[in-house]
Amino acid sequence: MEMEMQTRRLGNSDMAITRIGLGTWAIGGAGYAFGWGPQDDQDSIRTIEEAVGEGINWIDTAPIYGLGHSERIVGRAVAAMASKPYLFTKLGLQWDERKRARQELIPAQVEQEIDASLERLGVDTVDLVQIHWPIPQERIEDTWAEMCRVRDKGKVRWIGVSNFDDAQLKRIARRELPTSNQPPFNLLQQHILDRTVPYCAEHSIGLIPYSPMLSGLLSDAFDRERIASLPDNDWRKRLPLLRGEALERFLSLLGRLKALAADRGTSVAKLAIAWTLRFDAITGVIVGARRPGQILETLGAAALELDDEFVRAIDQALDEYGNRKVGLY
Repeated sequence: MEMEMQTRRLGNSDMAITRIGLGTWAIGGAGYAFGWGPQDDQDSIRTIEEAVGEGINWIDTAPIYGLGHSERIVGRAVAAMASKPYLFTKLGLQWDERKRARQELIPAQVEQEIDASLERLGVDTVDLVQIHWPIPQERIEDTWAEMCRVRDKGKVRWIGVSNFDDAQLKRIARRELPTSNQPPFNLLQQHILDRTVPYCAEHSIGLIPYSPMLSGLLSDAFDRERIASLPDNDWRKRLPLLRGEALERFLSLLGRLKALAADRGTSVAKLAIAWTLRFDAITGVIVGARRPGQILETLGAAALELDDEFVRAIDQALDEYGNRKVGLY
């Protein structure tokens, strides 16, 4: 049964989006370098249906997630829905016949990439298309100009970016401000707070961060046994954060956060998501799920209030950990 969820307007668009959106990276499955291991498509479809049924009104995907598979599954799931969620996707990451990804911002391929996404999603127009990564840097202005042109043809309603810092945002803003920016942002990846967040707030650029749970690592379920059980084709298995002394330090921090969350009757996942949402400049966050029931465990984060004492306790744990700019990629 659909629940009432708070919404905020996304940047300069006409879209009022829920504070939590569904991320579909993991439902792309395995078979490429950044896959999440085996995934059941029916689980994926039921997960999407459940999220929309609970009131989430936007889904974020990308061609590279499963090399087109995530977009196809999203398209299948929403096809029969009477009230469809907003669909957000990306461009600028391609792959070859050996399933090797390459970052390519080629203006001449923008419309072709968008057409391919429309076909996989089964729609005539997509609500938001984003530059996935600002790589190569020298092409971001030309690619952005071409996205504006394709948007004006009606194939895209709004255009935005992902993983851009304030300097890169300023470069494309000479042509037109993006509707949104999608950076990583969580307790251990706070890079955007210094300059990117203030710039987006000043220019009314919507911020829709991904990985509020650090790609699932900030959760009660993540412990030494869970890490050991990750399949070899789950990209997180390769993370330096999950090895040696770095792992011991991370598990110690996670234990602190679990205790703080338990004292207040919540979970680490909800704590982490609520922490990202407490910043006024954040329009909404992307929360991934790959099985029915998972999104139900985190939806309550949108209404979780973190009082000053709670925030100070979290800050103390982070200060003792000593790193708020962890790199994963």
